Parts: sequence; C-alpha cells; structure tokens
Amino acid sequence: MTHATEVADTPSGIEGLAWVPGRTFMMGSDSHYPEEAPAHPVTVDGFWMMETPVTNRQFMKFVEATGHVTVAEKVPDAKDYPGALPEMLKAGSLVFVQPARISGPDIFQWWNYVFGADWRHPLGAGSDLRGKLDHPVVHVAFADAQAYAAWAGLDLPTEAEFELAARGGRDDTEFAWGNELIPGGVPVANTWQGMFPTQSTKPKGQERTSAVRTFPANPFGLYDLIGNVWEWTTDYWSTRHPQPAQRSCCIPVNPRGAAAEGSYDPQQPQIRIPRRVLKGGSHLCAPNYCRRYRPAARHAEPEDTSTSHVGFRCVKRVAG
Repeated sequence: MTHATEVADTPSGIEGLAWVPGRTFMMGSDSHYPEEAPAHPVTVDGFWMMETPVTNRQFMKFVEATGHVTVAEKVPDAKDYPGALPEMLKAGSLVFVQPARISGPDIFQWWNYVFGADWRHPLGAGSDLRGKLDHPVVHVAFADAQAYAAWAGLDLPTEAEFELAARGGRDDTEFAWGNELIPGGVPVANTWQGMFPTQSTKPKGQERTSAVRTFPANPFGLYDLIGNVWEWTTDYWSTRHPQPAQRSCCIPVNPRGAAAEGSYDPQQPQIRIPRRVLKGGSHLCAPNYCRRYRPAARHAEPEDTSTSHVGFRCVKRVAG
C-alpha cells in the first residue's frame, strides 16, 4: 500500500497524470453549508490524477474510438420520468442562460433544458466546439464519465480523493490557495465575477468555461480542481458526512461514501435515480450565490443529468 511519503512509478502509457500523496486529513467543514459537516478525519492512500479535467479534444478521441453516444444525445425513456410532459422527452441537456432580471430563487430562470444541447453542441443546435477543444468537456452524465474512464484504463475519483487533491496539502485555509477568494485582485480560478446570475463583469466571451491550464496549478500540479466545471465523483450523495471516529484506530481509510438508497431526491419520490457527489464548484459559483469554490464544498447531481457546467477527470490508483 502506498503511503504519504512514497511516490509510485508513473503508470505505463498514461500521460498527463500528477501524483497526489496520501495522508490523513480533515475532510468537510463545520463553517459553511450544512451538507459539508461534520469535519472529520479520513485517511486516503496516494494515487495518480489527471492534471486537468477531460477536455473536448480528449473526449472526441474517445468517441471516435468507441462510437460512444452520450446520455444527452439519447431520447429519455418515459418510464424513468413519471409525469413528464411528452413534449419534453427529447434529447437535450441543461444550459445556463444569463437572464436580464430575476424574481425569487427559482433556478429555472437561468437554467433551460435545451433540445439538441450535448458535448458537441454546448449551447444547443447551431453551436459547436470551435475555439473550445481545450476546454473541459461538458454535458456529460455520470455514465458517460464512467465509460471514458473505463476506456482510458482509469477510474473516477471518490469524494475523499477529490477533496484531498483539491486541498493541495493545505488544511488550514479558507480556500485551496489561501484565505482570499481573489488574492491581490487577481483571480486564481474560473468563478463568477459580478452579481450572479444577472451581471457578469468578465470580458465578453469569457463568461463560461475556460481552457484548462488557464489558471495556476495547485502544489500537486493539478489544474481547475476549483472552478471552471463541477466534476463527478463515484460517491453517492448524502445530506451530511458521518460523525468523526472517536478513536484514532477507527479513522476511515479510503472511504467510498454512502449507500445509493439514501441518495434519492426526497422532493421527487416518484423518480428513482441515484444522485452522486459533485466537487470543485464551477464558473457559476459567486459570493452572492453558491459559495462552493472550496475543497470541502459538495453538491448533489442525479446520475442521468448533464449540464453546461459539469465535467470530470480520472484517477489511477496504486495496487496495494
């Protein structure tokens, strides 16, 4: 088994991986959203992680090699969505559309289900990937990320692995890079600038995803673990973390999260689609909304759901 002070040999034939040293760290937070609590110690073995989220260029190679058809490109099965309007059962995905004004907290004032939106057409029919081949692939559901990982001979990270990597060896700062969101007024991650969702102060054309490696790497040589796009993990969603172990002998090692049964959305009891944990925040996280640009932050996403701000990256574990 690989320990914190060891570095395994780079996996043969796989480029673009960085080593994340294993250790015991405090996962979660008692200072922010309730689903991040309680903070609790976990131990994670060292592993290799893709330096960046999977890009459109990389995903294109996968599709060309395998013929994979993403969930967003398939017509939804009515049996999976009791009560759905027949006219909505068309291939598509959720796209952020900046509104001029909003009234109340209804997220569908800025999220539209767009027919024809998929990884090749991120804004819907008529859009394409010109100038975005090195941006993170989006509009990928959990099954699409799993399929890519299997093809690449890799895995998706657990929530604990992702959080360990995102912390970059820091446990005592508010953000992954320190205690200021924008240190010295210079952004170090792709997050929302302005008043979400109606006002963006970014230059025109830069409001959405950015090319990977645009912002600095963390101390492990990993990019965009915070901001740009949310990223899939293998863990099923839970509304809270488990209580901390009372003795050091019982600290969880390489935890794998909660059971699928507890991940279903209680507000939609008729839909039995498990939810997984997303990590890292995205370009839509803002101080006035969704302050989830922190390593401890987490979000629930149904396995079948794809959006314009969710992607993924893969890991390679070391055999014990």
